[in-house]
Amino acid sequence: MILLDASGLAASRPGRPLFADVSVTVASGDRLAVVGLNGCGKSTLLRQLAGAEEPEAGVVRRGRDARVVRLDQDATLVGATVGEAAGEGWEAAAILDHLGMGDRAGAPVTSLSGGEAKRVALARALVEVGPPGEAGDDVVLILDEPTNHLDIQAIAWLEERLAAHRGALVLVSHDRHVLDRVTTRILELDRGRGYVHDGGYGGYLEARAAREERAVKAEDVRRNLARSELAWLRRGAPARTSKPRARIEAATALVEARPQAAARPGELDLAFGAQRLGDTVVELRGVGHRFDGGRWLFRGVDLNLDPRERIGIVGPNGAGKSTLLDVIAGRIPPMEGQVVIGATVALGVYDQRGRELDATMRVEDAVAGPARKPDWEDARFLDRFWFDADAQRAPIGLLSGGERRRLQLVLTLRAKPNVLLLDEPTNDLDLDTLRVLEDVLEDWPGAVVVVSHDRAFLERTVTDVVVIDEVYPGRRLPGGYAAWESAHRVRRTAGRAAAGDTRSRSAASGPSVSTVKRRLKEVEKEVRDLEKQRDRLAADLEAAGAGADVERLAAVGTALAEVDAALADAEHRWLELAE
Repeated sequence: MILLDASGLAASRPGRPLFADVSVTVASGDRLAVVGLNGCGKSTLLRQLAGAEEPEAGVVRRGRDARVVRLDQDATLVGATVGEAAGEGWEAAAILDHLGMGDRAGAPVTSLSGGEAKRVALARALVEVGPPGEAGDDVVLILDEPTNHLDIQAIAWLEERLAAHRGALVLVSHDRHVLDRVTTRILELDRGRGYVHDGGYGGYLEARAAREERAVKAEDVRRNLARSELAWLRRGAPARTSKPRARIEAATALVEARPQAAARPGELDLAFGAQRLGDTVVELRGVGHRFDGGRWLFRGVDLNLDPRERIGIVGPNGAGKSTLLDVIAGRIPPMEGQVVIGATVALGVYDQRGRELDATMRVEDAVAGPARKPDWEDARFLDRFWFDADAQRAPIGLLSGGERRRLQLVLTLRAKPNVLLLDEPTNDLDLDTLRVLEDVLEDWPGAVVVVSHDRAFLERTVTDVVVIDEVYPGRRLPGGYAAWESAHRVRRTAGRAAAGDTRSRSAASGPSVSTVKRRLKEVEKEVRDLEKQRDRLAADLEAAGAGADVERLAAVGTALAEVDAALADAEHRWLELAE
């Protein structure tokens, strides 16, 4: 069933076109990802498909009875508390729990950070869609960067949830694992045009490489034609006068034509004049921290960074990863232990908050700083980060969210640090920037410490990880993300085995965490089955009408009351287990 059909869509910013003549059809079961450079109009296209923004050209047609549920980058929450904003019922509570917000249901929405608010908005969108595997084949779920601010376990759960959605899915995401495991087609926005590729992330890369190869071959053909036409034109006036004028105009067009510029011209060189590190970089000796006398986030952390360190910090949301990075940066003193920063260290911190940027300031002025005027070196530096001449002179307020993040990265690196501290650097950056940043970090001459939930990014950039969770509250684990994920999988298996042993013992000690999670899933299935029974019985009552047999109506009514009671009991048990 076709749910959305868009043809000839176009959009622009003041003085800058975004895309034109973009067409796509979305049907039930489709999993469409939209990718492209920061600022190419991905979020704008999603708003047009959702009907939240009118296209400058083209039309979006919605299928009969099709319903659109969307998640914006900057979603607005409706409700006083997290529970009210996410929705009522056990399903909303279950989703909040999976997204790491289960213990914040009563918290006011005004107390939430930006990342927490995004998770609550995602929960609301999933609640509106309904339980997976049931109704919902008429729903188009439109998600803009849904994995931002989720930890690795929540992302894995979301992958399963999206795969079970029976309707259509349209999303913008930089998470390559999600793209490869969830999507079936990818719409690429490249220099104002749209290209649809079948398959996930791997299929998109293959199709894009093939397109660029065809462009190179076409340019070779053009150059050969241009050479022959130039030779003909140079034979002199008599030859030219004996040829049709159209031939001369075609030859001129071939000579004057230029191949389409690459989406990302030039190599990115970031090893520019950073001061060489000495023997002492950053040392943590028995470091621990907690806030306001609360629980310890981590304790006994011993860490000695070497000049070529590549280390990641991993763990669930709220564990204290960003706090540890702030301790390493010297932004906050630890509650216990000591931090030693070497004399030659020049720190560069790229965090989730980012620095405040004056929306009226031009990009080139922000890079040059207040003490001088922009010069050719600034222009060359910005060009390396794919800010063309127009973008360099544009006010920061006209940049997209992803372009602002890229500018903040430029400002961090422009200070020539030799120790990079990166907190969720992949959020809001496009796929091309991520691939190049990974290559850059591989050759970076200094030390790099990364907090990230992006599995592909961790796999490519770090050699060891510092784990902050209940099992490893600050322990260094060699082998990078793969080693930690393997250890995490072993712990889950051991937990399931321990839960089986616990069932055969006395229940006095209470169930284990793994046992509670298993029971939660069982009760969730029970609730869904009871809801199906309730809906069938309610439909039978409505279909029977006033003229139906009284005894039959009574029997159906009794059955419906019993199912309602069982459903209420199951929902109550789910809430107790979740608590």
